[in-house]
Amino acid sequence: MSKKIFFLLTGLLIAGVAGYNFKTDPHTNEAVKNGFHNNYKVYAIPLPDSLQFVDEAVPLYQKDVRERIDRELLVNTYWQSNGLLLFKRKNKYFPVIESILKREGIPDDFKYLAVAESGLQNVTSPAGAKGFWQIMKKTGKELGLEINDEVDERYNLEKATAAACRYLKKAKQKYGSWTLAAASYNAGMNKITQELEKQKTDNYYDLFLNDETARYIPRIIAIKHILEHPEDFGFIFSKEDLYTPYNSYEVTVDSSITDLTGFAKHFKMSYKELKLLNPWLRSDKLTNKQEKKYRIKVLKMN
Repeated sequence: MSKKIFFLLTGLLIAGVAGYNFKTDPHTNEAVKNGFHNNYKVYAIPLPDSLQFVDEAVPLYQKDVRERIDRELLVNTYWQSNGLLLFKRKNKYFPVIESILKREGIPDDFKYLAVAESGLQNVTSPAGAKGFWQIMKKTGKELGLEINDEVDERYNLEKATAAACRYLKKAKQKYGSWTLAAASYNAGMNKITQELEKQKTDNYYDLFLNDETARYIPRIIAIKHILEHPEDFGFIFSKEDLYTPYNSYEVTVDSSITDLTGFAKHFKMSYKELKLLNPWLRSDKLTNKQEKKYRIKVLKMN
């Protein structure tokens, strides 16, 4: 480069910098700050005039109840990524849960309890509760679920839902209230009974409880309201965005399976697919000394 061109370009650069208006640059801190203030809005969520869980009205006239419902609506609306995932998952799993609730005589609203418990995932809590319905090992065995190193039916959506129904029917019979039955699912019947007797009431909304159980019913109600009215809360999606179940059928097994990989290959599927369809199979084999009948899902070939 010649000295003449070099000095010419340098002069133009200096002149350009000297005359540059940084305030017009959309990437300066000031411009970003102004854009944020002008465009980003977080709206309060208007509460509906009335809400209910099953057939029991929510006393929104109580200030603390109103504030707790408001809190859960805000938390579950503005956690948008989680909210969208709930809409996607419910399309895949609600039909299974709904049919079992109906068969067992449990109100349909209890499908939202499973959402509040696990987000419709086979998760494990810090206390050791597992599956969609977050059932503890001792409770699961009491409810008739098989739980050992090879089989854990807390991860079997159909059997775990039926087990939860057995608990809820017992709790409803004890308390005469579906709301208290739901609260006892979180705190345990012993705790709810103790608090009802100590505080001399028969109403969940009149109980002073620990924060987790105090939030529990409002969380279920808020999730129900949001999932039933997606567009009211800004959730926009198409049918194609939703998750769908595998196309599968069940085979009955009444003997041991020494190699689940080989079993999967026999049905022209991978070990991963077998595990995804049957998360209750917790090992790579199924030792079945009692020749119990297990129903295992396998992929249906197109």
